[in-house]
Amino acid sequence: MKQAKTNAVRMLDRARVPYELFTYDYTDGQIDGISVAKKIGQREEMVYKTLVTKGASGQLYVFVIPVAAELHVKKAAAVVGEKSVHMLPVADIEKMTGYVRGGCSPIGMKKMYDTYVDESALAHEQIIVSAGKIGMQMKLSVRDLLKLTNGKTAHVIKE
Repeated sequence: MKQAKTNAVRMLDRARVPYELFTYDYTDGQIDGISVAKKIGQREEMVYKTLVTKGASGQLYVFVIPVAAELHVKKAAAVVGEKSVHMLPVADIEKMTGYVRGGCSPIGMKKMYDTYVDESALAHEQIIVSAGKIGMQMKLSVRDLLKLTNGKTAHVIKE
């Protein structure tokens, strides 16, 4: 059966960006990034999660970081020029991005938010991010990810 396309996948197709899709079973409820990496048979350090934060100003920011890493909120706030940033409440994720928690892609959100990919991604030619729904991931070049999101790289994870 053909997989339904998400907004993120449609954007990749429109931009003629090469990508590879991975699907996985999520009925066991294990949708954390480390479990997802195992389920799709990929090295953990290649799989990145998308975090949506809100600055003290009310502005939203997107951070794409390795699944095993933790966002360093002080570094993240400094990078975006805010006094502080905090995670967007789960209840607001779908309303603000068009995606659900666990299926939030950095590509194809309702609005174009400032996006920062952790600089660790530069060590890889391609990384894997959510394709826009739980149970689907996509591998694409870091260069294409940055281009499609107007993203920048920055060191934003805890050591």
